[in-house]
Amino acid sequence: MKKIIYLFACVALLISATACDNFLEEEPKDRLTSTAYYQTEAQATANVNWLYWEGAVKRLGEASSAYIGPSASISGMLTGYFVNSYEGQEIVCMYARELTRQQYTSVITSTLNTMWNDTYKAINIANGAIKHIPEIAMSDASKSKLIGEAKFFRALNYFYLVKSFGDVPLPTEPYESLDNLYLERTAATAVYDLIVSDLKAAVDALPAVLFSNGHRITKYAAAMLLSTVYFQQGNYSEAAQYVKIVIDSPHALATNTDLALNSAFNKLRSTDDLDEAVYAIEFDDNIRKTSWWPTYSFNSGATAIFNKYAIFERVYGPVNLFLNVYTSNDLRIQPNQFFHWEYTNPVTGAEWKSDLPGCWYYFDEEAMLNTGNGTKDWNIFRYAETLLVAAESIAQTTGVTAEAAGYLAQIKARADMNGKTAAQYATELQGLSKDAFIEECWTERLREFPLEFKIWDDCVRTGKFPVISETEKGKVSYVNLIGAKNASGATFKDTDLLWPISNDELQRNPTLTQNPGYK
Repeated sequence: MKKIIYLFACVALLISATACDNFLEEEPKDRLTSTAYYQTEAQATANVNWLYWEGAVKRLGEASSAYIGPSASISGMLTGYFVNSYEGQEIVCMYARELTRQQYTSVITSTLNTMWNDTYKAINIANGAIKHIPEIAMSDASKSKLIGEAKFFRALNYFYLVKSFGDVPLPTEPYESLDNLYLERTAATAVYDLIVSDLKAAVDALPAVLFSNGHRITKYAAAMLLSTVYFQQGNYSEAAQYVKIVIDSPHALATNTDLALNSAFNKLRSTDDLDEAVYAIEFDDNIRKTSWWPTYSFNSGATAIFNKYAIFERVYGPVNLFLNVYTSNDLRIQPNQFFHWEYTNPVTGAEWKSDLPGCWYYFDEEAMLNTGNGTKDWNIFRYAETLLVAAESIAQTTGVTAEAAGYLAQIKARADMNGKTAAQYATELQGLSKDAFIEECWTERLREFPLEFKIWDDCVRTGKFPVISETEKGKVSYVNLIGAKNASGATFKDTDLLWPISNDELQRNPTLTQNPGYK
């Protein structure tokens, strides 16, 4: 049963003063956090509940448009391996793919405003919760849990911001007056320090239960985010320490009942509350539906195949070259696993076919054929990523140990169609050099998370670009990111690593400076 009720009445006005939609708007008083919203446990809970869907959460999993996916999807297009079929209208996707964002800051300002404003709204709510919940009459256990959740979400929002923009303003107090509205950018290292501090506190405060047990942030979700933060920084020893908390949890990989529609990958697509879900964005038929997510599984040719959605666009789909990342015996590249090329409506018999793969991982048949309302939760962290973070972090710090090989082997064995066991894979992997093993971890991340917007973070983290062979399936080589050509033929520059600050935000806050290379 879904547990989180999204209550907005208490938080409608809790918006950061830096988050006005228009820099000319002059209504600052309704942008301030009020202590009136932190008088009771119910109010505190409602405000923390708000964080479960706002800010970076929306940027990672909101499908509010039929023509462009969540903001996090756009960064994947920098690689050229993923495209938006409607990029003629959603030109921010084209500028990302062509690595020309530097020339068009004013054109993409609306996208930048959304990325920036949504996250700072959520940070302001989290700051208010962290400051005022200790003052409310409630049990210490309830206080600790709500503050832990607020710190998790503050960390998640700052992590999204620092990865996107680099140095950013770092408010840690809620806006309750008109003082200090315009903060300078804080060094990314200091932002990461706060993120780490918040997540360590959350790990200590939150319950050690499966995410499915209430759909609230858990010790394991916080530990997974913290290990990912360390991982992104290249601090692999700390990443290994905290990811071990999740390794030792009740979370586990989904298993294959068969190699068709009852595979692990189809279970992940269609089933909520699997033990593999360490943290997911919750959707529900009665509270919040998935909006356009199901339509992202087809291109516009599917419009005539269904009658529940009027628009279909492949807003984040791979180019054919990307598919060569898989060997022919990899379950994940088979039809109706992560991708598909044809579909027959079981009710009408109407057929859809495409030369470019549709994204089967986004497909929701009940929504498409019957309800028109998707309800599948969107996984942010899966236990598969836990294993891959653990395998690489151990290899980076200790070398190719039996433990590291065993974690990577579980991922490879689940996708093997010929029955090769994890033990067999582990034996082979232990024969690899350290560098070869680490690159194998990188390649498995490409194969395991093609549609979950992980690829660009990995490029930035490693400083490497994956060159997928045009002729040999499964072969990937890695070259230095800066100076490499992406799959669209554009050359990566230092300035491609970050988004620009929006023009509106620069005018609104005179203390801000633009990222280098952007107009």
